[in-house]
Amino acid sequence: MNSSPIDLTQFVKTYDVRGLVGTQLTSEVVAALAAGFVDEIGAAGSDVVVGHDMRDSSPEFAAAFARGAQARGANVVSIGLCSTDETYFASGSLNAPAAMFTASHNPATYNGIKFSRAGAQGISLNTGLAAIRDRAAAFLADGIENVATAGSFRETDVLAEYAAYLRKLVDLRGIRPIRVVVDAGNGMGGLTVPAVLSTAAGLDALPIEIIPMYFDLDGTFPNHEANPLEPANIVDLQKAVVEHGADLGLAFDGDADRCFVVDELGNPVTPSAVAAIVALREITRVRALEPDLDIIVLHNLITSLIVPETIEAAGATAIRTNVGHSLIKDQMKATGAIFGGEHSAHYYFRDFWGADNGMLAAMHLLAEFGHQDAPLSEFAAQYDPYFLSGEINSTVTDVPAAYDRIVTAYSNVGEFDELDGLTVTGTDEPFWWFNVRPSNTEPLLRLNVEAGTRKKMEEVRDAVLALIRE
Repeated sequence: MNSSPIDLTQFVKTYDVRGLVGTQLTSEVVAALAAGFVDEIGAAGSDVVVGHDMRDSSPEFAAAFARGAQARGANVVSIGLCSTDETYFASGSLNAPAAMFTASHNPATYNGIKFSRAGAQGISLNTGLAAIRDRAAAFLADGIENVATAGSFRETDVLAEYAAYLRKLVDLRGIRPIRVVVDAGNGMGGLTVPAVLSTAAGLDALPIEIIPMYFDLDGTFPNHEANPLEPANIVDLQKAVVEHGADLGLAFDGDADRCFVVDELGNPVTPSAVAAIVALREITRVRALEPDLDIIVLHNLITSLIVPETIEAAGATAIRTNVGHSLIKDQMKATGAIFGGEHSAHYYFRDFWGADNGMLAAMHLLAEFGHQDAPLSEFAAQYDPYFLSGEINSTVTDVPAAYDRIVTAYSNVGEFDELDGLTVTGTDEPFWWFNVRPSNTEPLLRLNVEAGTRKKMEEVRDAVLALIRE
């Protein structure tokens, strides 16, 4: 029992658990969360998948989770070291709930848990995570009571099955030879890339030459943070692509569920461009298999206009969503969408149980690129015709006042939309829009701007930032 209660609300976040090792996340806390998870989803007597990344604390936490889950009657299926999308594969293929120990791209001092219901369905605060948290708090206060029949424990390795499944979804055998530099950031891509894109899992060789960077699994991240969203963390990859004369570069985050792309010149290819390319491929693929299906593709409201334009031009229906991992998973299921893309390089696939998979997105890109002859900079340019600011964060003490200033300034020149934060779309030419969203966890406003010309994007960006920071 816990003599000094830990406030779980500090690190049980909107979509997952993410906290400091030792002060917030301890083995005792993890065991309580496991017990709460099993009780909340009714998993006693059923399998629960547990996987973990390469962080130093992850094996210990996975073991603590197994103890807590077994105490409440769940049969733990340990898949050991894995990427987050491997746990989704296990959850989907075994139709079992899952817990993945990772803090994704966060520094080494953090760890966390990503929960899934059976079939890789997401769990957020609104769909069970708050209840798991509250049950865990009770277990911390009173102790975890063992049920009459404790759960079992077994180990299994799903990497080969995972790799084979992805190879069935995207056939890369017929592409032209491609040289790819891959920066795994000492994260789980160091395990999954050789299995999926090479021969480490016993699959046939592909016409892809992999030049590895930082493939050693090391949760201290000795080379750079495993967060490719930060420009500083892809500098090494950009240099290596040019030095090796590679066709492109791929960078994975710590748990390898997000993938970022750079072209042969070392320039980033936007996640929106990748989303448009993958959307087009999935529309074409599914239409050939299911010609009578009304095809729906999701995109969050921060992606470039090129994404819905590409979807609609291909004869499918584009649906805008809020930003948010578990929310988009829920929307994938509710709408029957075949694919979903986010500006943050999360890509969701109906045929991967609606879950996100950066490796699968990378494979689609390699396939499309490898069936034509232009360099990636030229090929990707058609999917990146507009000008994006990227996400700009501003510390704001009075968010409503900042909103009021924006509404006053743009009431006569823009159309307003409050799907997620505030989106203002210009009524003049060249086209422009911006979105301002408050952070869930910090006193921040996040600004994204897009326009038909660089000059217009910069003009709108600077004007809105001045209002936000006034």
